[in-house]
Amino acid sequence: MAIAFDLTDDQRAIQASVRRTVDRFGEEYWLARDTEGGFPEEFYQAVAEGGWLGIAMPEAYGGAGLGVTEAALMMAEVANSPGGMAAASAIHINIFGPHPIVQFGTEEQRERWLPDLIAARAKTCFGVTEPDAGLETGAITTRAVRDGDHYVIDGRKIWTTTAQVADKIMLLARTTPKEQTAKPMQGLTLFYTDLDRAAVEVREIPKMGRKAVDSNMLFIEGLRVPVEDRIGEEGKGFNYLLHSLNPERILIGAEAVGIGRQALDRAARYARERVVFGRPIGQNQSIQHPLAECWMALEAAWMMVLKGAWAYDSGRDCGAEANAAKYLGAEAGFKACTQAVMTHGGMGYAREFHVERLMREVMIPRIAPVSPQLILCYIAEKVLDLPKSY
Repeated sequence: MAIAFDLTDDQRAIQASVRRTVDRFGEEYWLARDTEGGFPEEFYQAVAEGGWLGIAMPEAYGGAGLGVTEAALMMAEVANSPGGMAAASAIHINIFGPHPIVQFGTEEQRERWLPDLIAARAKTCFGVTEPDAGLETGAITTRAVRDGDHYVIDGRKIWTTTAQVADKIMLLARTTPKEQTAKPMQGLTLFYTDLDRAAVEVREIPKMGRKAVDSNMLFIEGLRVPVEDRIGEEGKGFNYLLHSLNPERILIGAEAVGIGRQALDRAARYARERVVFGRPIGQNQSIQHPLAECWMALEAAWMMVLKGAWAYDSGRDCGAEANAAKYLGAEAGFKACTQAVMTHGGMGYAREFHVERLMREVMIPRIAPVSPQLILCYIAEKVLDLPKSY
């Protein structure tokens, strides 16, 4: 059977529809959000009105019932806009975050939670990472203790995105002490519950980019969570999260390619228009060649994104492809955004040309949700059958 490298008519229609939505929010809108901060509510609601928040959610709850491939196409279009990673991050958790609810929640939970998320009547955030644990999820210490028909949760979370505006939180906590488990990843339980600000202090973290979408430190003290807000069985929360890791890596790769394409388009346009010594700077190979390399790197990363998405949607093992898509997309996006600043020269450092903002934001897919070094370790161990190094 021949391998198809073209999109279907329906997939192209998705791209066009998403593009019409993001085009309503131009450079000045996102520059203002980057300067003043504040969640891009108008953009968020426009995406919801288009039906895109539930692109990969079941139709029974108001979603579109499409695959990770279509979600990747959507997120690449969103990031390939003046909004960059700020636009993508504003809706990112809606695309992959509810996956554990779909896969492991009860029918009552799906009916209670998913329609509000899809229709933008509720916003959620993701409480997994902790200050002293980082990428070592088995080392988290946030504790959930059963008290009758509730759990009482105490602990800290960090880098919790959109907690300033969220109504709900997907929260991972330890229900069995680490020393009482056979493996560190055991004894962790997943909850989806109200973000009760009487029990959770949300403290925003100032950061280098993406001011429009907040990142936070959470201090949790005596948060009471009903048993019916627990997803699946007690102690199996990490296993449930694993099912959303590959889709998230694919989507991060797609977003990184998208922001890279946005930066590359701006750089090429400037190179065509900027005249120095009587000729456009884009006529010089020292400008042309780095941009041509960026295009090739972005296209290669995009092929891995689509391969990973196809494998996931086909029910195949896609760990290597998903991790490679994230790694290659992030590296290619970073290279493109950096080269866009360099192509603009001194004006690349000026906020009015927007490429410096893209360069700050493209650091996100390089760092999160997993470091490039850990991805290299994963490929070395799982693909090349080399000894585990950590």
